[in-house]
Amino acid sequence: MANTQGPQGNHDPAGSTQMFRAFVDEAPQARRQEPAAAGPRVGLIVGIVLAVAVVAAVAWLALR
Repeated sequence: MANTQGPQGNHDPAGSTQMFRAFVDEAPQARRQEPAAAGPRVGLIVGIVLAVAVVAAVAWLALR
């Protein structure tokens, strides 16, 4: 069995948790970008317009 105890004496029961944390900490900052705000906003506006159109069509058919 491998010796998982580091030089500081910190025993990692999961085995690779310390290596995973080191990998996450080394991730380049360029990959952590926020998504463009225009995408969700455009979808929301289109959804609202479609909902209003459906409600208007139903009201028009009901009053006909």
